[in-house]
Amino acid sequence: MLNIFQKIKTLINYKTSDNLGDFAILKSDFFGAKINPIVASKLQQVVGYHPPIDLEKLSQYPQNTFGRQYANHMRENNLKPLKISSELEDVAKRNTFALRYVVTHDIFHVLLGFDTSYAGEIGVLAFAAEQNYSKSLKISLWFAKLLYPILAPWQIKAIFGNLKKGQELGKKAEFLLGYRFEEHWEESIEEIRKRLKLPQISSISQPLSTVS
Repeated sequence: MLNIFQKIKTLINYKTSDNLGDFAILKSDFFGAKINPIVASKLQQVVGYHPPIDLEKLSQYPQNTFGRQYANHMRENNLKPLKISSELEDVAKRNTFALRYVVTHDIFHVLLGFDTSYAGEIGVLAFAAEQNYSKSLKISLWFAKLLYPILAPWQIKAIFGNLKKGQELGKKAEFLLGYRFEEHWEESIEEIRKRLKLPQISSISQPLSTVS
């Protein structure tokens, strides 16, 4: 087990590397992104689960499939799937919440219909907080409500609109974090949304301004 100083050094090293997935899961683990026993029991089927995501392969699927829509979203926003290296397998298995939240973040954007602007990010955050994944997300949402309007004042209306929408979706939807999305790329995105009790969406709007 790494002590506090080793963790800080490791976190800094991964921040400057190209592997953003490792940095994200380490940050989540370091800052105590813990879950309650009820949520932990719902995540048993995804403990240590993070199969590789091949965007090139997914981009060959039919346009209406879940995998193709995900690949489109990633490429349109110049994003790459967040991968977890073998060196961090122990962290991934120990903190399933951190693992799945990191790996599925962009999947949530696609399924919920939120773009990558500040308004879109708060929508996803509000959804996750409403689904009660972790107390740390509720704290993050509180800070986001204060900071995002300052960082993007031109998006204030959209920020608070998506905040409300994300919370409403979180109340109605199935527990998304424990779902093995990576096993359903070839299915239609409409069917996935229906199964998870999410509304159908024609497309994801282009971001007003992406969050770095």
